[in-house]
Amino acid sequence: MTTTLHPTFDWLEVARLALISRFMDEMEENELVPQGVVTYQFSARGHELGPLLLSQLLTHPYDAASAYYRSRPFLFGCGLTPEEALASDMARAGSLSGGRDVGVVFSLERRGRAMVLPMAADVGSQYTPAAGYAQALLYQRHELGEEAIQGGISVVFGGDGSVAANGFWSCLTMATTLQLPLLIVIEDNDFAISVVGPHQTPQANIATNLAAFNNLRVFDGSGTSPAETAELVKNAMDAVREWHGPALLRLHVPRLSGHSSVDNQAYKTEERRADEWSRDPIAALHDYLVPALLDEAGWEALVNEAHQTVTAARDAALAQPFPDPATAARRVFSDPAHPQIVGGLAGAGIQPPTGSDTPNPPSPQRINMIEAIRRTLDVELRLNPHVLVFGEDVGHKGGVHAATTDLQARYGERRVFDTSLSEEGIVGRAVGMTYAGLVPVPEIQFRKYADPATEQINNCGTVRWRTNNRFAAPVVIRIPGGYRKIGDPWHSVTSEITFAHQPGLLFACPSNAEDTVGLLRTALRGNDPVVFFEHRAMLDAAWARRPYPGDDYMLPFGVAKHVTRGDDLTVVTWGAMVERCEEAAKGLEFSIEILDLRTLSPWDKTAMLESVRKTGKCLVVHEDILFGGFGAEIAATVAENGFLDLDAPVVRLGAPISPVPFSTHLMDAVVPTVALIREKMAELAGF
Repeated sequence: MTTTLHPTFDWLEVARLALISRFMDEMEENELVPQGVVTYQFSARGHELGPLLLSQLLTHPYDAASAYYRSRPFLFGCGLTPEEALASDMARAGSLSGGRDVGVVFSLERRGRAMVLPMAADVGSQYTPAAGYAQALLYQRHELGEEAIQGGISVVFGGDGSVAANGFWSCLTMATTLQLPLLIVIEDNDFAISVVGPHQTPQANIATNLAAFNNLRVFDGSGTSPAETAELVKNAMDAVREWHGPALLRLHVPRLSGHSSVDNQAYKTEERRADEWSRDPIAALHDYLVPALLDEAGWEALVNEAHQTVTAARDAALAQPFPDPATAARRVFSDPAHPQIVGGLAGAGIQPPTGSDTPNPPSPQRINMIEAIRRTLDVELRLNPHVLVFGEDVGHKGGVHAATTDLQARYGERRVFDTSLSEEGIVGRAVGMTYAGLVPVPEIQFRKYADPATEQINNCGTVRWRTNNRFAAPVVIRIPGGYRKIGDPWHSVTSEITFAHQPGLLFACPSNAEDTVGLLRTALRGNDPVVFFEHRAMLDAAWARRPYPGDDYMLPFGVAKHVTRGDDLTVVTWGAMVERCEEAAKGLEFSIEILDLRTLSPWDKTAMLESVRKTGKCLVVHEDILFGGFGAEIAATVAENGFLDLDAPVVRLGAPISPVPFSTHLMDAVVPTVALIREKMAELAGF
């Protein structure tokens, strides 16, 4: 009986790329890894069919996909060349990441099919950026009037182990509550490394568990039978495009190799392995295409061609040089002369307006930091339709700190909106949105609450470096934190060192309303991801109030402010400690110079060293834990670059190794008080 091939697909391409993928995996496992040419390998053997079929359906100019480490067959379908693939696994200069990232962690600008969003090796972190990109498609169509986007969708791939991750469930919540054009593809191979499916998901099938999930189309079946897989893929894709809502497609596949090149699969029985090989999609492809499309000689010619292609790609990749070690730390931050290809305003070819660092107050009336934040967001929302503000309670309520009051009423629910309670989802969606050319401004209610989003925050900081400047994610993450009138371990955290230490992130920590306006506007018009820390103690503090400096006011990052001038002692501080340091200096017989750093990444080493050269003494004050805090970086810089200028030891003042207590009496023993700062000032200045 002659097989009727599914007419939607180019089966010769499917077979050719599946064979290339298979032979490349086998060459790596049997030759390149043992030789040490490839040091870390993830095989897609058994996973080839479904992703290749899906790639052929993603031809809309706004289609995008978020992949994972077994997605190399999908990348081949989207235009990745075999030489690029092997150069990436060999960490050569011609790899897509320039040798920076793991060989199967890819990103790909559009090459006629889906754009592949930057992957990450964190399991489950691929989901929420895909949802964010899908939400951006709806926004661009409905709010920006870009009708050409109609029909574009987002796809995300993951393994069965990843459905236990925070990102999967956050993505699912976003997709179903917002009716996003998103297809979630689960390649279920029954194992998460060695953990069997029933330990991940009840009855080991996420599709049956989600069958009753509202606003979700669910498709489930074989990922190795060409006829069945093709029909499943076509139906799932049609459901998303025609229904304009989300779908989940589970494809059951075998994992014919270990989790990675260091996994010997000793946890599988011989019977289990034999069963997996009986479902090999390459063998099934042969039976499906021969003789319906090819005779045996034609199949053998295809096999030989694939072998030759992989061999030639290996030789070409081996001939490539290794990356220049001098370039290892490049591309961490943006360079105006070399903008990224995808991401943010620069990736969309939009030039934001310039500003001035000279204040031009329209009124002498002083405003607090909350009003400074709200007013700056208001101006930027009005000027730039690509700006969106979102987070928990930022909409109708106006934020738990009131920083977004009335913005939703002014700009609508698509531009200022509430999110589900998932910080991973809040930041992850922002990352996906920026790949679509938007300027997302997510709010995390309190610094401690950012902990579940750490992966996404870190990844958006490194994406420019990881993709060799092809992609970037310039999001502005607003995070209030620190003590207020009272403290507690959950809402009073600062821990700025966590973000200052993370490559690729800018970190702002203004102490007053004027600086808040200037730094926030610079962040919103900039081209790097920013963590914008808003200290709770200063949000409505009388000391922090300043006249609004104007709609064009912008401050450069990395430039400290002289709060006071003096000759006897340099005090370096930031955030809420600036007010306390200024108060502590009053009444002392010494001349104290106080520097407000304003930003920690970058920070103004030059101003600090110039001040120490003049005073000969340095006191660093911060409320974060002293041990390993940012003050240690400042002290080390003075010791290394200003040692001969010192007339006394560098002194640091900060918190003990303790959370911030709830009791104000206990809090005074943790957060540096004015009295304690004054005591240290006098002691050091008089040394």
